[in-house]
Amino acid sequence: MRIAFLTAGGIAPCLSASIGGLIERYNEIAPEADLMGYLNGYQGLLLGNSYDFPQMVRQRADVFYNFGGSPIGNSRVKLTNVTDCESRGLVKPGEVPLKVAADRLVADKVDVLHTIGGDDTNTTAADLAAFLMENDYPLTVVGMPKTIDNDVYPIKQTLGAATAADNSARFFRNIANENTTSKRQLIIHEVMGRHCGWLTGRAGHLYHESLCSYDWMPEALLNQFRWDVDAIWVPEMEITLEEEIERLNEKMNEHDSVNIFLSEGAGLDNIIEELKADGKEPAKDAFGHYRLDDVNVGKWFSSKLKDKLGAEKVLVQKSGYFARSAAPNSEDLELIKRSASHAAESAMRGESGVAGLDEENGGAMTTIAFPRIKGGKPFDINETWFTKTLEEIGQPKGRRIESH
Repeated sequence: MRIAFLTAGGIAPCLSASIGGLIERYNEIAPEADLMGYLNGYQGLLLGNSYDFPQMVRQRADVFYNFGGSPIGNSRVKLTNVTDCESRGLVKPGEVPLKVAADRLVADKVDVLHTIGGDDTNTTAADLAAFLMENDYPLTVVGMPKTIDNDVYPIKQTLGAATAADNSARFFRNIANENTTSKRQLIIHEVMGRHCGWLTGRAGHLYHESLCSYDWMPEALLNQFRWDVDAIWVPEMEITLEEEIERLNEKMNEHDSVNIFLSEGAGLDNIIEELKADGKEPAKDAFGHYRLDDVNVGKWFSSKLKDKLGAEKVLVQKSGYFARSAAPNSEDLELIKRSASHAAESAMRGESGVAGLDEENGGAMTTIAFPRIKGGKPFDINETWFTKTLEEIGQPKGRRIESH
């Protein structure tokens, strides 16, 4: 029996650990199976680049739990985007990427393929599984739901999200001290999350809660209010910018600083429309998403807020790479091991799908059919922990982000 792994999309704090979890479980239930990994995700599958896990590695699979990133590498490749695959030299002109991938799996005599990634990775896996079925190739494909955004239907909690939130909060614990470098300081903490604000909301909540463990000395100007979050802006919230500017000016006048946790997807539609109007439409990736580095949400908001808040200094800091490259925390690691164990057992049964906590099945760990997997799940801003945080930092809810 031959079992292959691939990791795809952006990295997350679960990829290396997922490989370790799968290897450990297969050592128990299929010790004679050959284990391999396609290097750099679907790119490696198309090009035939792979790595065979030797026994000396399999015997030390627990080492993978201590690392972030992916030991077999990632890439962003959509097998149904023929033009993109051709332009990147992943297939020859006239070739069908799905067929090239399927032929490679046949040539490598793969019986099981594990795809570890987000909605794009696993919907691509679904395309591949469907193609293989239509062409009578009996391959079992079992995905594991990775994304720090926690935005995949119907997954209750995606792998890597808890660690990313924890590390985003940790990142800002240092950055917040920059409020002492000048008068009227505006600090914008830009957090990953294209369409879903869960990571930003959770990071803001964890950071706010962490301040309760500090020893403060107001008489020495070490006041919690100066270090605390003043606003958490996520795509799912409606915020009137002019009203928020009025509120934040009061914060600035009182504490000489303002701290904002900003989702990189907040106000995205407004910003893109403005860029289009200026003839500067951002480029898109292989999946049709605007490249957020080109959009630069933090810079846009800082330009809108600097003068309106009378800020003498503006600092925009992005925690994305710091957060997503971390090794998993204990909460994530427990979920990763459960998911890997279920994924391996499902594969041995010949059951394809995505191993995850199914919201439509009481949050139970199940193998979710590929057609049910899709991205774009919004953050529920009515979560108790989030509304409580907004109340404590004095931020109103339910208004639209509008530029004026």
